[in-house]
Amino acid sequence: MRNLIVVLGDQLNRDAAAFDGFDASQDIVWMAEVDAEATQVWSHKQRIALFLSAMRHYRSALQGEGIDVEYTELQADSAKGSLSSHLAKTIGKYAPEKVIVTQPGEWRVLEELKVLCSAQNVALEVREDRHFYVTLADFREHAKGRKAIRMEFFYRQVRKQFKVLMEDDQPVGGEWNYDKSNRKAFPRGGPEASNQGPGFAPDTVTKEVLELVTARFSEHPGTLDSFAWPVTAADAQQALADFVKSRLPNFGDHQDAMWTDEPWLYHSLISTSLNLKLLNPRDVVAAAEQAYQSGVAPLPAVEGFIRQILGWREYVRGIYWLNMPGYVQLNQMEASEPLPEFYWTGETDLVCLNQAIGQTLEHGYAHHIQRLMVTGLYGLLLGIDPQRLHEWYLAVYVDAVEWVELPNTLGMSQYADGGLMASKPYIATGNYINKMSNYCKSCPKNPKEKIGEDACPFTTLYWDYLIRHQAVLGKNHRMGLQLRNLDRIDDAQRDQIVLQARTIRDNPAVCFKQK
Repeated sequence: MRNLIVVLGDQLNRDAAAFDGFDASQDIVWMAEVDAEATQVWSHKQRIALFLSAMRHYRSALQGEGIDVEYTELQADSAKGSLSSHLAKTIGKYAPEKVIVTQPGEWRVLEELKVLCSAQNVALEVREDRHFYVTLADFREHAKGRKAIRMEFFYRQVRKQFKVLMEDDQPVGGEWNYDKSNRKAFPRGGPEASNQGPGFAPDTVTKEVLELVTARFSEHPGTLDSFAWPVTAADAQQALADFVKSRLPNFGDHQDAMWTDEPWLYHSLISTSLNLKLLNPRDVVAAAEQAYQSGVAPLPAVEGFIRQILGWREYVRGIYWLNMPGYVQLNQMEASEPLPEFYWTGETDLVCLNQAIGQTLEHGYAHHIQRLMVTGLYGLLLGIDPQRLHEWYLAVYVDAVEWVELPNTLGMSQYADGGLMASKPYIATGNYINKMSNYCKSCPKNPKEKIGEDACPFTTLYWDYLIRHQAVLGKNHRMGLQLRNLDRIDDAQRDQIVLQARTIRDNPAVCFKQK
């Protein structure tokens, strides 16, 4: 054999750089279903099933082209193994001249491959991941010499470079960012229509995977009952088309809104396809831009969506690789509380958390505001150890791959990197949740109250967070208004806030009730 082409579970694009120069008469593709990748974090059943089903469909597509695929398939009773142990056997079997892989999405996996190939005395070639618009070298160049790397400036640069929503050197419509138009709550009656979710009925291959996951990973969180994610490139294209036609026009107004028992709303539901590389982000951006040009969707909706793909997604990947491996250990705010058990069960009478975690366990999904401003915000205000929260997010969401999940959790949500990624902590009282959802209407707590029997735990913990971190946050000019409001609270009330916050930490799943 000449080259052994390693294809990882989140690299299911046929045009990957690893295939450049591929010769079916001399090269073999290697893929493996590895239980260690499902148990390194306690992965949701739907996350495991999505990866395995997509990998098996991809294998079949390669074999349909006449490509040899050395594929290790998990069975309900097969022995446990790691990526390295399976790959080492294949290297020993074929003695390839070189192992070739596209840049992995996780630093740990890249290091594992380097160590293994060195031990096996075989050359390892890591090729650029062309799935992304921006190379890692280009992001490093963008970051060079900057005191802070901010997404907005990066986003503008990339829009200019790739001529997306541009007229000459100016943004279409005259504004770079329509974020202020993307924050509307639903009217009193809620969303206009109920979105039924991804909607891809499991085929024979997927059904076999669901049976396998049920048998082998029975103790893992979540349920498989609603599994309907796209698992092929054709499915992914269909999911994109459905979003652009049916939901993109309303996405802009309500992308930050939440509603009881409505997990999907107007969101795209294509993050799984993007992160497994079943879908090319260039196709996504082009489809959205065309929707604006043809009058299907308004500019604020299209720009807000493109900003997530072309701006945020590329930005977090750059942050990840620029700062690993030390990034995962950062804990600027010295948070040390354990992850509450109800994050794994959804058993809490806090309505907003019950909704966000309940649908996470049912579908392996929650949209970005539920992650940032419900589960993430509660973790930040409680003071949960950010590494434990990172492991939870990586485990429970079907679209979680470390390069995208870790910066969003550690940096954006928990401010554990001290401002490397976001310019200030994303903290708010329960009033934010009340404004952007109907959750509070069925909750006995009052989001306006900070202490007392009726106080919302989010609001109590918000003020406690400011009290605990006042010295550090005082150095951040963007926190000035919030800290001035804190200064208006007298010492006696501060003591009550701290005492009530301590009670909440002792039992974070229960609405605080005064004795």
